[in-house]
Amino acid sequence: MRRRHLLAAAGAAALPLPALSQGAAARTLRVIPQANLTSLDPVWTTAVVTRNHSLMVYDQLVGLDIDLKPRPQMVEGWTIEDDGKSWTFTLRQGLKFHDNEPVRAQDCVASIKRWIVRDTIGQTLAQRLDELSALDDRRFRFRLKRPFPTLADTLAKPDVSPLFIMPERLAATDPYTQLREAIGSGPFRFLQDEWNPGQRAAWGKFDGYVPRDDAPSGTAGRKAPLVDRVEWTIISDSSTAAAALANDEHDYWEYPLHDLLPALRRNSGVVVGQRLSQGTYACCRFNQLHPPFDNQAIRQAVLMAVDQRDYMRAVVGDTPGSWEECPAYFTCGTPVSVSSGSETLKVRDMDRAKAALQAAGYKGEKVVLMAPSDYPQINAVSMVTADLLKRMGFNLEVVATDWGTLVQRRASRESVDKGGWSVIHTTWTGGSTINPALNQFARTNGERAWFGWPSDAEIEKLRDAWFDADAAEQVRITERIQARAFEVVPYVPLGFYWQPSAWRNSLTGVEKNHVTSFWNIGKA
Repeated sequence: MRRRHLLAAAGAAALPLPALSQGAAARTLRVIPQANLTSLDPVWTTAVVTRNHSLMVYDQLVGLDIDLKPRPQMVEGWTIEDDGKSWTFTLRQGLKFHDNEPVRAQDCVASIKRWIVRDTIGQTLAQRLDELSALDDRRFRFRLKRPFPTLADTLAKPDVSPLFIMPERLAATDPYTQLREAIGSGPFRFLQDEWNPGQRAAWGKFDGYVPRDDAPSGTAGRKAPLVDRVEWTIISDSSTAAAALANDEHDYWEYPLHDLLPALRRNSGVVVGQRLSQGTYACCRFNQLHPPFDNQAIRQAVLMAVDQRDYMRAVVGDTPGSWEECPAYFTCGTPVSVSSGSETLKVRDMDRAKAALQAAGYKGEKVVLMAPSDYPQINAVSMVTADLLKRMGFNLEVVATDWGTLVQRRASRESVDKGGWSVIHTTWTGGSTINPALNQFARTNGERAWFGWPSDAEIEKLRDAWFDADAAEQVRITERIQARAFEVVPYVPLGFYWQPSAWRNSLTGVEKNHVTSFWNIGKA
């Protein structure tokens, strides 16, 4: 009953769109996305829906194959000289942007310089960068103060904040200012005049795109646009979305509710599959700039009350194998997975949490928790936290909003009485938190950190040492980072679940990937 109550806040369906002709439908990939697209800028926001849009519009210099190995994508390749302190990349011939201007090394340099300011691992690269310059129209070079052996992996990262290449004139925009147009060199053009946030978005095949010849794998290899159009329709009511897929009104549903998977599997025209190659991790994030969560002891008190099982059951239910606990800040089940310091998260005692909150000196400050009513999975974990905070005794206000509005508002650093926030929730794939280099949410570099802005010099010092350590020492450093993270609580880990997708069996080329991609997908 509680689970049905949590999922009931999914909202109403969007207004219906005019039906496509049979011929147009055969050339259009009709998608029900996970959330509403409100921002076009993959540097300004880390929202997954913006990243999925960007994967169609932009391309990456380096791709990451399904085995997590970097491979040339926009570049022909690279050379490494001067004992690892000089990397020179050469672009493939014939690349051009959607405005038909050629892709130049100058565009790459400008795009990297904008991205490097906001991205977690990019910021570390910036500390080691002596010079980044274009040598000519096709070649650009990194000159480093000291070696950065993971540079190719860094440029290939597919999740949270990938490096996408855009024209120099757009890349010159301040990284803290949101871009309002999207022009890249990827397989699809964004059709800006058809964009209606809250209802629909569309992309058209870019005839000037030149795919690679090598086999597709992850975000590497051939990225062929096999349909003329990709259309996203926002349908926030899950039952309506399921019916649209079952009745062949749509072709692909990115994040179907787990409650509806049995019915979808019974439909002979629908395939339910696990496209994402890693689990989906959930977290509770505090705003640490303002009371009460600027107080470490209060964050620790919340940690004592959390039971990951409640969160995962709220999203997935009790289906065997569909979720797992993960009392860790780094991806569970990987070679670097560590377990140090998680004792507080395993307390699961409301009485102890209440006593700890009182001892921490909570003064009844107002707490604003934003919950996305049109994003059922994140809304479900948000409601579990809301119930927990109320029972602990917090002065709580729950603001129900759409995901797009939440993405915009979470960038505010104001206090709650000036339109800010106290608590938000989000999810990411396991590939985003495999190690200290990639885990953007565990960074504690203050105002340069991800929304919530935690600050802890000790974690930052350990993370910097991790890059220069050998494999065995990296494991030891990761243990120390995690132990410290459970002390300062940059966020609360809530466990992970497997998020399937569903699509019509007329689709071809629907392969497993690190991310939700729409290239190489055709319609029979």
